[in-house]
Amino acid sequence: MAGEILDNKGRGEAGWDWPAIHPEGRKFGLIAVAVGLFLLWPVGWSLIGWPVLLASAGVFAFFRDPERVVPQTETAIVAPADGLVTQIIETEPPLELQIEDGSGIAGLSAGPVTRVSIVLSLFDVHINRTPIGGTVRRVVYIPGRFINAELDKASEDNERQHILIERGDGLKLGFTQIAGLLARRIVPFVKPGDIVAKGQRVGLIRFGSRVDVYLPAGTDAKVMIGQSVIAGETVIAELGQRGLIEGIAQ
Repeated sequence: MAGEILDNKGRGEAGWDWPAIHPEGRKFGLIAVAVGLFLLWPVGWSLIGWPVLLASAGVFAFFRDPERVVPQTETAIVAPADGLVTQIIETEPPLELQIEDGSGIAGLSAGPVTRVSIVLSLFDVHINRTPIGGTVRRVVYIPGRFINAELDKASEDNERQHILIERGDGLKLGFTQIAGLLARRIVPFVKPGDIVAKGQRVGLIRFGSRVDVYLPAGTDAKVMIGQSVIAGETVIAELGQRGLIEGIAQ
């Protein structure tokens, strides 16, 4: 009908839906519910049982997995995580993304590039997405510490996982999932050889974290420190575009 409001799948009038809960988190939420009910019913500890049940809602919310509308322009590099941009610097990519790994496929070139760091709070969506589409060339897990993810040394000291993506035209981009103070596991959804679309889910970090993106050489960030970004939707850079933006985070 003319003038009818449709969602992007043509399913009738647009409306708000509860976001899906990722399967990785359902078990944690159900465990919290079971513990809360056990404390309320057989044990009778209502003073503890009700807060545990309330906490179970928070666990489900932490693992929410909303749909995202991904920009399809070839030059757009999208944010891999929801959160706050806390750092934009020129630095060398991690050695794990540069050195020969025995696969016969070259890693990132040596030399400083722009790194955009995004810190996730407990209230952000923690499903991570790939900034570009292509073939997963490396997934390198490195055990480490759990210091504050906002600190610069977290990129070298904390538990982390590097992912290298190569487009069909040979362009490569690396990004790193970094555990934080409360994060205790980085969960990958992909492995080397997988083909992923831009904005596709590639993993999650449990309970607070950070993601670093190493932009290709000759590309500057289109976001600024203090800006909130949305995984799979916010364009953080345009390939080959230089020049810093100016603005005030609201």
